[in-house]
Amino acid sequence: MKKAIISIWNFYYEGFKNMTWGRPLWVLIFLKVIILFLVLRLFFFKPVMAGKTDEQKSEYVGTQLTNTKLKVEN
Repeated sequence: MKKAIISIWNFYYEGFKNMTWGRPLWVLIFLKVIILFLVLRLFFFKPVMAGKTDEQKSEYVGTQLTNTKLKVEN
């Protein structure tokens, strides 16, 4: 099992090392992912429980879990 993992690692390591455009493309991919998550976090996912105590957080989560509305189709 250990030899298989090492051989897989070496396969990908050598493949990425020998790529001419691989490194700039991976940098671009990581940069886009970081920017995407930062934008989503800042503008779309507001911290709902920021500034609340642990007791207030647990109460909020409890009410959200118990007060879910189920869709009942007639």
